Amino acid sequence: MALTRINNNISAINANRNLRTTSNDLSKSLERLSSGLRINRASDDAAGLTISENLRAQINGLNRAVDNASDAINLVNTAEGALIETTSRLQRIRVLAIQAANSGTNDSVALQAIQDEIETSIQEITRIADTT
Repeated sequence: MALTRINNNISAINANRNLRTTSNDLSKSLERLSSGLRINRASDDAAGLTISENLRAQINGLNRAVDNASDAINLVNTAEGALIETTSRLQRIRVLAIQAANSGTNDSVALQAIQDEIETSIQEITRIADTT
């Protein structure tokens, strides 16, 4: 019967295990440094990753809400400009109507000029309404 002998070098095995552990820790540290993130994968911190992903989703939602609010503000500003121009045109039509009502000071040429300006203003109001 032959006996085989297995030699163990406990010190070398421990040194190898410590080297692997240190190498893994170094790799994780370098990954964190290069990415700038504390959590790069679920194995780093599963609960922290879940929380950070929820926060990231909330941030994305809030950014979209800000974009929507900005779009709404632009829409209101456009509508406001159209209303200001329409109001200005309507006030001019009112002035022209009052001027035309003073029949003693207007001849037919002046009345026709007033009528033409009123029609132009009405067409412009219609254009503003159609394009806004």
